[in-house]
Amino acid sequence: MAGLRGDLYFTMLVAILLLGLLSAAPNGAEAQAVGVCYGLNGNNLPPPSAVVGLLRSKNIRKVRLFEPNRDVLQAIGNSGIEVNLAVPNSELQNIANNPSAAGSWVATNIQAHPAVTFGSITVGNELIPGPQAQLVLPAMQNIYNSIQGAGLGGRIKVSTVVSTAVTTGFPPSAGVFTPQAMPFMVPIVQFLARTGAPLMVTVYPYFAYVQNDVISLDYALFRANYDVVTDGSLRYRNLFDALVDTVYSAIEKVDVPGLQKVDGLDSAARIPIKVTESGWPSRGRSSGYSAAVDAARIPSAAADAKVYDATVSDASTYNQNLVNHVAQGTPKRPGTPVDTYVFALFNENLKPGAEIEQNFGLFYPNMQPVYNINFP
Repeated sequence: MAGLRGDLYFTMLVAILLLGLLSAAPNGAEAQAVGVCYGLNGNNLPPPSAVVGLLRSKNIRKVRLFEPNRDVLQAIGNSGIEVNLAVPNSELQNIANNPSAAGSWVATNIQAHPAVTFGSITVGNELIPGPQAQLVLPAMQNIYNSIQGAGLGGRIKVSTVVSTAVTTGFPPSAGVFTPQAMPFMVPIVQFLARTGAPLMVTVYPYFAYVQNDVISLDYALFRANYDVVTDGSLRYRNLFDALVDTVYSAIEKVDVPGLQKVDGLDSAARIPIKVTESGWPSRGRSSGYSAAVDAARIPSAAADAKVYDATVSDASTYNQNLVNHVAQGTPKRPGTPVDTYVFALFNENLKPGAEIEQNFGLFYPNMQPVYNINFP
């Protein structure tokens, strides 16, 4: 009997260990730290069903959509691809002022697609600071309440997208929200802390590089093999980490009344950052390209913009290094993956602006690669 009990105990122990391993093992889109931005600003793009096939063939299991599109959502259904869906800026005023409009938006664009795995909804894109900034939080609250009312709050997070220009300060630990952004960002951070949602940020070392003559190409492309910035005990060898950690530092300085402090920090400091856009163009010339990006991330008494011709080689280097890097976290959050969406899936010929704007894609519209990128 003792031997039988021993065998049973061993069998049970093995089963428990296997169950633990299975429950701890990440799978599907939830485990992947990298996705892509699937834009539709082109008149020669492939049909959504073909795009879904392309995504699956490249092991891309997360996409960001800048607006709801029924054909795209129907194609993504039951594909295992997780969607980060945006509420377009044009709809914010109605949703901010009318809770029933938020409910209709959720019913039409979320509940009507039960076969789609939605991970998050972003309400407004890079509106802070600006004339629509005051609409962002009320719209977020109305969408959040509608998601809760639909019984989807356990799996869909509600946030907004800001650029790194909402912060200032160097080194990264000195990061704060700018005076122009502060009145809007403080209540938004408090809302995110209370609802357990991440802050969504667009992070473009490319724009910082072309705007600031002090920033080296190696630092922007993840190629520096030495400490470019020393911030106390933290060391930075790439601009992406410095930009993200500057935003983390700004978040940490926001007080959230009523929430218990953890390790002396407010619960706001626990808010993760997800990068909704980061990429590098493969073609086009920049000469002090004007973009809402704060280039003051490394010390400079007089920083001047530079002329830079984008190349396939640099775009490939940046995006592959980005894909390889983000699962490691940043110096402030080592080991915590920074979920990131590469901008963009396709070159989009109807995007307005300079030539670079039409050449951020990983693929041409015929689905041939501009250059090869391996996704984990």
